[in-house]
Amino acid sequence: MLLRFVSRVLLCVLVLAGCAPTDAGAPAWASDLATVRESRLPVQARETLRLIDAGGPFPYRKDGSVFGNFEKLLPARQRGYYHEYTVPTPGSRDRGARRIVTGRGDEIYYTDDHYDSFRAVLR
Repeated sequence: MLLRFVSRVLLCVLVLAGCAPTDAGAPAWASDLATVRESRLPVQARETLRLIDAGGPFPYRKDGSVFGNFEKLLPARQRGYYHEYTVPTPGSRDRGARRIVTGRGDEIYYTDDHYDSFRAVLR
């Protein structure tokens, strides 16, 4: 009984710390990050993905610009590998904090806290 309780508490701690696997079917590029299914993203993020897939047009001038990965939360790649797109935030007077970042290898990342954390988007 105690062993079962301890193992459950440990699993909860690992999940909260972001150390536990989040999706068994995740691609290799997503293995070190929390994941989110595309269907679980906010509707505005899904619309931004639709625009990315269509090649635009994008509502913000900076959409499609190079993402520098200065926070080093994504895998290190050469400059120009990643590009960022705004995910509109309802009620925000500016671009808000939500972004989609794409990589040349079809990677898709979502942040809702202006690059403080990322989740790999699974399609």
